[in-house]
Amino acid sequence: MNRNELPRISFGKRLGWATAGLLATITAVSGPARAQDAVEQFYRSKNNIDLIIGFTVGGGYDAYARLLARYLGDQIPGKPKLVPKNMTGAGSRIAAAYIHGVAPKDGTALGIADQSIALEQALGDSGVKFDSRELIYIGNPIVENNVVSTWYTSPIKTIEDARKVESTMGATGYNTSAQYPQVLNTMVGTKFKIILGYPGGNEVNLAMEKGEVAGRGSNSWASWKATRPDWIRDKKINLLVQIGLKKAADLPDVPLMMDLATNDIDRQAMRLLSAPTVIGRPFFTSPQVPAERVKALRAAFEATMKLPAFLEDAQKLNLDINPVSGEEVQKVVADIIDAPKPVKDRLASVLALIERERSK
Repeated sequence: MNRNELPRISFGKRLGWATAGLLATITAVSGPARAQDAVEQFYRSKNNIDLIIGFTVGGGYDAYARLLARYLGDQIPGKPKLVPKNMTGAGSRIAAAYIHGVAPKDGTALGIADQSIALEQALGDSGVKFDSRELIYIGNPIVENNVVSTWYTSPIKTIEDARKVESTMGATGYNTSAQYPQVLNTMVGTKFKIILGYPGGNEVNLAMEKGEVAGRGSNSWASWKATRPDWIRDKKINLLVQIGLKKAADLPDVPLMMDLATNDIDRQAMRLLSAPTVIGRPFFTSPQVPAERVKALRAAFEATMKLPAFLEDAQKLNLDINPVSGEEVQKVVADIIDAPKPVKDRLASVLALIERERSK
């Protein structure tokens, strides 16, 4: 072939490759863009997202939910408004069950419920009538330790006192507020008498003030700081023990529950009971929500956690922010449910005592 001739076949191949590469690039760029546009159009057409809060107004879960509701919508494509709605009962299981089985499965309903629901399912609690792994977790704004507390007028000032003197502990249901005192009774030798049936943490707080109960079986340390900073300042509550995988930095002298274990299996069981603190204040949506909307909700959550205005508001409300991604919360929930059987059996056998006591 003459060197001056145009290599038509080779040139054609090159043109084909270039065109194919260009089309691939356009497709790669336009695919996510189309998905983003679809999400934006969907939420703009819906206007509102219901935020179902499983506890009463004024508590820690409610405070985090209402703070998030003020900012999250603006980070979601289409900028829907989040509308907080309290749906109480059964230690927030009613709200979680609603999101799982009743709420629209299109991303227009979010929920926040007790961090212990996955653990309750893992231990075979018949009251959890849904698979918490099927909830789609959007994120958790705070990894926080929980605490067992008593009112300042109670003779129970320390965990050692609780081993010697019987005291009543208010609980909102078969959740951490009842589980922690029962585990401490069985594995540590405390003498807590658990009083079930309070609709929310605020009602337990009022019961402490009135002298109906000596203490509260569970509340997060972050929630105490946010909702009752005056009680902390004025030493109105005694912190007996903290529950988490490591001590809170500002509670160096309050014992960690799992450090009170006297044998290895009990320590593992207490560690399993403590793992939900990573789940914290979990925000989730319904199963079967389209993947592109889940991605948008999770991205909006992570963006909200970095907003200066959001962080400033959180500081004003004494709400600590130490977020966990939706993907990580999803994994922790699965890990809890799939924990080793001997550890789950030990913990389940202890917590079953709550039901036996209630049925007497």
